[in-house]
Amino acid sequence: MSRAPLKLGCIADDFTGATDLANNLVRAGMRVVQTIGVPGEPLAADVDAVVVALKSRTIAPADAIAQSLAALAWLQAQGVRQFYFKYCSTFDSTAEGNIGPVAEALMDALGTDFTIATPAFPDNKRTVFKGYLFAGDGLLNESGMQNHPLTPMTDPNLVRVLQAQTKRRVGLIDYNVVAQGADAVRARIAALRAEGVGLAVVDAISNADLLRMGPALADLPLLTAGSGVAIALPANFGLAPSPQAAALPGAQGLQAVVSGSCSVATNQQVAHFIASGCPARAIDPLQLAGGPEASARVVADALAWAQPLLASGPVLVYSTAEPAAVKAIQDQLGVAEAGALVEHTVAAIARGLVALGVRQLVVAGGETSGACVQALEISQMQIGPQIDPGVPWCHAASPVAPEAGLHLTLKSGNFGSVDFFSKAFGQLSPA
Repeated sequence: MSRAPLKLGCIADDFTGATDLANNLVRAGMRVVQTIGVPGEPLAADVDAVVVALKSRTIAPADAIAQSLAALAWLQAQGVRQFYFKYCSTFDSTAEGNIGPVAEALMDALGTDFTIATPAFPDNKRTVFKGYLFAGDGLLNESGMQNHPLTPMTDPNLVRVLQAQTKRRVGLIDYNVVAQGADAVRARIAALRAEGVGLAVVDAISNADLLRMGPALADLPLLTAGSGVAIALPANFGLAPSPQAAALPGAQGLQAVVSGSCSVATNQQVAHFIASGCPARAIDPLQLAGGPEASARVVADALAWAQPLLASGPVLVYSTAEPAAVKAIQDQLGVAEAGALVEHTVAAIARGLVALGVRQLVVAGGETSGACVQALEISQMQIGPQIDPGVPWCHAASPVAPEAGLHLTLKSGNFGSVDFFSKAFGQLSPA
């Protein structure tokens, strides 16, 4: 059966960010499938948009560019009308990239001389004003992101941050322009292009700002943004919010949470889950330093602990730690080695939990989510209803859950309310 060309093709630089974007598109009326990497098989559903989830946020810029261009080529072959490069709402990057280099490579491949950049996501308290990124009521560099182990964000001025990563000139479409609506944004884009500006940071402090700018973006071949601006795009294709866009199969099976995030929000969620009396088991990354055999022992011990508890409700296995503890582990093992050990161990535990009958799985942390979906051999996910801003439930086929697949949610470390782990399971409709 032939399918209609895709309206929107998206490339996300991590797996939780991909579901964050897909969630906003679904809420605004698009039917969305998220793929894990560039698809090697037909799409599992007839949809309006595809989000190709890469794990490219913190790899070498050349590798991130190569992966992103491969995703672009596949999307072009599907007849996509507009392209979207999605990064984190905290603009996670370094002076070397990867946001700027990937954006420029996509611009070159599409033959376009201009695109926008805005990580604004007001629903999750990420706002941009005068080019400065705020997280909650404070500047980004005062939010805890200055302590990120891989992409410490010490400068909240996005024009300055992006200019350090790009050869093209970076400009600003500020709040005064956005407040005047789409025509004013179009005029500002035209003026910036005439001045030789190739990328423009766009202010937005509310959803109303995103909706105002949305129509002005309809003719741009490429958008680069966090997930916020996605709420304004389906209307450009004549789509409106609909419950059918978020419909998933009914939920069944056991429940579990795995977490590899060290963010402030996830630390609070772990503490709340434990304080609620739910069973939780911590993983000490230093126990993994012995290599594969040590990791296998930790995995086996965690699964043996979880198995008798699962029938009574959700369990949590976590490696969450405070920044000082993370630094101590990195000093002993190295940044990359410490991160990889935790990711692969938590992913092996997630696979083991699904093998034990878990069919409702919450995963916290972007890098952890990427490792888990790979361990579960998931290639496509149907995007369902939102749990919290930026975090939807999904449904996926997996050879580890061969009968009816499983429901899972991939939560970015910084997202979700303090009771997220408990609340998530209450929002699924039973089979």
